[in-house]
Amino acid sequence: MAIKVGITGGIGSGKSVVSRLLGIMGIPVYISDIEAKRITNTDEVIRRELCALVGEEVFQNGELNRPLLAAYMFGYPERTKKVNGIIHPQVKNDFRQWAGRLSSKPLVGMESAILIESGFRDEVDVLVMIYAPLDIRVERVIRRDGSSRDLVMKRIEAQMTDEVKRSQADFVIVNDDETPLIPQVLELISLLSKNNHYLCSAKNN
Repeated sequence: MAIKVGITGGIGSGKSVVSRLLGIMGIPVYISDIEAKRITNTDEVIRRELCALVGEEVFQNGELNRPLLAAYMFGYPERTKKVNGIIHPQVKNDFRQWAGRLSSKPLVGMESAILIESGFRDEVDVLVMIYAPLDIRVERVIRRDGSSRDLVMKRIEAQMTDEVKRSQADFVIVNDDETPLIPQVLELISLLSKNNHYLCSAKNN
């Protein structure tokens, strides 16, 4: 049975870089954001329930009308909770099926910025937080998305704080453009490999 490694961190922390490194090292990683978009566009249950909640126009030409859905949820936590309650269970089921198909692998990963918030913590055996200082995160997102500093800060402030993520993490990888990443990823893999039997027995109890 594969050990499932959750990879999380705030916007601009570098989750995708770590996920790519794991992939290069032969560890498959489920990218929740990409898969959630695919599932939302193809899953009939999600389509039916979102249309009932928001209206038929929430899908256009067979694809989710993301600006409309974002506008529907903006400033309404209860609406966001309802939308997530439609999408997240289907993503969770898809991840379980994906991980099941890879059960012969020693390790598999799941990358998600909202892994804890979306209730996926119990789906993984180990939680890894990718950490970067706030100023570095802001600059990365500005360069990547062309966003203004104010908009980036609003997005960061809407996420769970680094302190809370760190308190729930089993392992922290520092991605501050100074500390080498590869040795940290190798250390993580080595640690999990050495504790493979222990982790497997623990999660089966």
